Amino acid sequence: MFEHLTKGFTLQDKRLQQYASIFKRIEVPAKTILLKEGQVSKKAYWIEKGCIRVWFNKNGKDITYQFFFEGSMVASIESFRKNIPSEGNIETLEACVLWYADKSDVERMIDEICEDPELRRVFIDTVFQRTFDYMNYFFSSIKDTPKERYLHLLNKHPQLIQRVPQHYIASYLGISTVHLSRIKNSLAKGG
Repeated sequence: MFEHLTKGFTLQDKRLQQYASIFKRIEVPAKTILLKEGQVSKKAYWIEKGCIRVWFNKNGKDITYQFFFEGSMVASIESFRKNIPSEGNIETLEACVLWYADKSDVERMIDEICEDPELRRVFIDTVFQRTFDYMNYFFSSIKDTPKERYLHLLNKHPQLIQRVPQHYIASYLGISTVHLSRIKNSLAKGG
């Protein structure tokens, strides 16, 4: 389970076992809501297998703003850290094998990680990567056309195009499924 978490740095076996003991393994079916919009997040999840989306409801319409795949950590970070209601829903798109840890255990782990320079660097890099992803999504939604955003997904995240239903991709791109179909048809014809 921890291969993806420990990739790129080393941990003493004792420490790895200490952190491994806080995680609990669960298998959940597709379309399972792990956190509802408005609830306070009390768990952090790591994906061993499957795909998860994060979305919110705007006037009865689902707006998807992030996808997560194997090897990713998922939580409503703001809710988790600040004890405030979550702005979004966390939902499995596929049957998933997840490892979760309760907030108190994660907070203890973070405190200990901050004392270890190597672990602190990996933790900070992970947090900043999430921030960079949000920034890229935000800037792309302002400066790029829907076609350019789709091409970016196609080139940078092909697993997303292959595994995520089209209506969620359209929502993520901020367009209708009809518009997404037009983009795909245009590209198929060489345009």
